[in-house]
Amino acid sequence: MLSPLLMAAVAVQAAEEGFSKVQILIQQLIDWGVGAGGRIIGAIIIFVVGRFLISFIKKLLAKILSKRQIEPSIQSFVKSLVNILLTILLIIAVIGKLGVETTSFAALLASAGVAIGMALSGNLQNFAGGLIVLLFRPFKVGDWIESQGVSGTVREIQIFHTILTTADNKVIYIPNGALSSGTVTNYSRENTRRVDWIIGVEYGENYDKVESTVRRILAADKRILNTPEPFIALHALDASSVNVVIRVWVNSADYWGVYFDMNKTIYAVFNEEGIGFPFPQLTVHQAKD
Repeated sequence: MLSPLLMAAVAVQAAEEGFSKVQILIQQLIDWGVGAGGRIIGAIIIFVVGRFLISFIKKLLAKILSKRQIEPSIQSFVKSLVNILLTILLIIAVIGKLGVETTSFAALLASAGVAIGMALSGNLQNFAGGLIVLLFRPFKVGDWIESQGVSGTVREIQIFHTILTTADNKVIYIPNGALSSGTVTNYSRENTRRVDWIIGVEYGENYDKVESTVRRILAADKRILNTPEPFIALHALDASSVNVVIRVWVNSADYWGVYFDMNKTIYAVFNEEGIGFPFPQLTVHQAKD
């Protein structure tokens, strides 16, 4: 049996050893916290400075591209690409400062590359489509195009999407892959466009009078080009009307102005000249007993 004095001494020694272990653990926690805090603060500083540098580089790049008069569609694509690449580099730098091995991180990204590529196959197609659009240039920023069932003015060509602004000021994002492989109608590519009307007049109207009246109206509008010469012909003998087709050429910028103004002018002049517009009619014959 141990004496009470010896047992007390053993208890004190055990308490001191336990206390020293707690002190060591606390010291380790403090050291780890100081190190982690330093890494976190460093990562925050890198992130803030990196974002500032990215913003500065983007502005500098925009100035250089604008000064060299690079096409706006290429400018938007390059700026979008540079922004994504610099952001990826910044994320890797922040992760490295936090203590994660960047080599291991890169290896992890490489091993996951196939899976990510499959998951983002559509975006990769859109990226390739953006390159094709810039290479073959079926349209550029500022053109009015129609594709995928929508139409609008090209506002920006980004890495994955082309942004259109519609006539009623809606913003539409079209994937570049669909644009590069689908049908695109560019209404702004050529300097001139043809405007067509089909005007119906009543049966019994003098066609020569109708044609001469239309030619007089067309000659008064200086926006209508003389070459190619305006075309007027009897289009069809419809159920309730004699249809006259009118085709003229104008500058692309004048298309809608000429189209709507001519509708208004033809309606007013025909009424003045007594040329009647038809409306659907049905003749009913009553059988005799």
